Amino acid sequence: MASALEIESYFQLIEVYKEFTHAMKRTTFQVIILLLLASLCLSGYLLVRHILRLPFRSTNDTLHKRQSAFNLDFLIPSGTYLDEKITIGEVVKLRISKERPFYERVLRAFFDLIPPRYRYLADLFLFLFWLLCFMTFLRVFTFMGYGRALRGSLLLGGITYYFMPDFSPGKGDDIVFIGIPLLIIIAKAYLSHRKKREIGQVHERP
Repeated sequence: MASALEIESYFQLIEVYKEFTHAMKRTTFQVIILLLLASLCLSGYLLVRHILRLPFRSTNDTLHKRQSAFNLDFLIPSGTYLDEKITIGEVVKLRISKERPFYERVLRAFFDLIPPRYRYLADLFLFLFWLLCFMTFLRVFTFMGYGRALRGSLLLGGITYYFMPDFSPGKGDDIVFIGIPLLIIIAKAYLSHRKKREIGQVHERP
């Protein structure tokens, strides 16, 4: 007859197998989600790139001939001649370059009406929005713990904030929202390295 120790070892093996199976299922599910997300992003990128490389005039003429409810007339910059070889992407760049100063003047006039302290508060909420987006993504689709995901989200949120429009003029707020996460990451790396070195020194003592 099997001893009590053998029976206990058997049940422990069963528990380990169940935990391993559960971890593998979770890992497989997360990998499948990441692959689907990457495939979706890649497909969207390739589709947009293909559309932007299409010739503008022939594509717009085709849409008009088919009496489509959607055409590309709204992209044509006023007072600009478009030849046969120009692509949709080039027309979009022309349109943005011509209208950007107008939008910038309107937005700047609107932002100047907001008191500075409220602009800084709006900047903070904008940064927290990007932080929450990256934090959610890293926690759902990766294996990062809360601490590492938070530090990564702080840095990615600061980088996104730097490239996106905000409510304050100048680069001071951009430097703050990128510099503070960098300092946190450097401090954490230094403390971790210092802790490992102290543990190594303790083990080396006779």
